Amino acid sequence: MRVLTEVYRSSVKDEMYLYIDKKRGLKAVPEELLAIFGKPQPVFTFFLTPEKKLARADAGKICKQLMIQGFYLQMPPVREEYLLDLYRAPTEARY
Repeated sequence: MRVLTEVYRSSVKDEMYLYIDKKRGLKAVPEELLAIFGKPQPVFTFFLTPEKKLARADAGKICKQLMIQGFYLQMPPVREEYLLDLYRAPTEARY
């Protein structure tokens, strides 16, 4: 199984991506989701297979969702707030 997939970046939320089955286009995406996602900005088009290695998503899961509903929404990674707090905290010299 391979799906011609188009990937869009959100114009509203950093690191949010929308994978769509290019044959079905954006018409498969609910209007409510597009309102939250913002104007889709095309990133690239490729053939997706379940075996494909992707950085932050499972290709098999994406293929399945593309076949069922025509789109897959990749949410931004969770930010670890405590790491940001550690970065902001002043460091103390301990001797």
